Amino acid sequence: MYVSIPDVFYVPVRYSLNNENLFNSNQNIPRQILIGVSLPNQREDRWIRDADAMKKEADAQGTALKIEYFDFDPVKQAEQVAEMIKENVNIIIIASIDEESTKKLVEDAHAVGIKMISYEVIAKNSDIDFFIGFNNIRVGELQGRYLTKYVPKGNYILLSGSPKGEQFKEGAMEYITPLIINRSVKIIADKVIEGWIPLNAYAIVSDILNNVTDKIDGVLAPNDATAGAVIAALSEHGLAGKTAVTGQDADLAAVKRIVDGTQLMTVFKDSRELAKTAVDTAIKLVNGSVIDVTNDINNGLKDVPSILVDPIPVDKSNIDKTLVATGIYKKDEIFKRLN
Repeated sequence: MYVSIPDVFYVPVRYSLNNENLFNSNQNIPRQILIGVSLPNQREDRWIRDADAMKKEADAQGTALKIEYFDFDPVKQAEQVAEMIKENVNIIIIASIDEESTKKLVEDAHAVGIKMISYEVIAKNSDIDFFIGFNNIRVGELQGRYLTKYVPKGNYILLSGSPKGEQFKEGAMEYITPLIINRSVKIIADKVIEGWIPLNAYAIVSDILNNVTDKIDGVLAPNDATAGAVIAALSEHGLAGKTAVTGQDADLAAVKRIVDGTQLMTVFKDSRELAKTAVDTAIKLVNGSVIDVTNDINNGLKDVPSILVDPIPVDKSNIDKTLVATGIYKKDEIFKRLN
């Protein structure tokens, strides 16, 4: 894993639950743990890496996984997780997207003794047992820093994903707001991409470009999937490569766009490390083992013991160092021309 030096250092504390190890009823050996996992989809490189890394770590530790994909549909996620609870999995790792739904699922899981780990973005106002994710405010800060450095003056479109996109935008605005205040930057539009759906991002930007005469100098796109849609809309107006666009996740298509000059940057979140940590932590929670916690994060209801992994910015200058040397992609994959 490529290691970055975080801006803030956390002092690890020791954390343990008073659970007994799980044993077979008539044998003095631990029985296999079954971990339920709820992930957004199987289409984006990011989530494919998560699932693969989870499977690898589970295999290494002799643990079984039940992975379900909810396609950013909170109703589908609720149904899938409810089924995991009925099947009596030992613990659930959930990338939650709906506050009320997740709160109810946590209550239902706890009622039958199943713990839940919030994954990637912390579940707000729920009695979640643990959080494992990236420093998402830092992700937004990196996006905002790049955008304002590359386009210190001009017109911006601000896009944020919904749900769970608030932290990214909060971080980005740390850099953008001062330029708004001193009138170096004008916000042409500030829109929410419902469901993080690329087609929604495309429709938003297309509508703006068709109805606004102002030149668009920069777009704060929350992730690579939506950035690709934004760039498609810009391309139809001859603006691809002329308008700076941010991203997140280091998807292969996005990295190729960075090489081609149509996307400014992305943020690499080594989800292999995150996924490995999630499975390892799940096993420790079930067995009542000691866990090294980096800090506690308040989710509106409680201080949740958490492990955070720092993100890494990626631009044309450090692709080899961050993505090739770490084994995410092969060099010939990246430098093949886009179709």
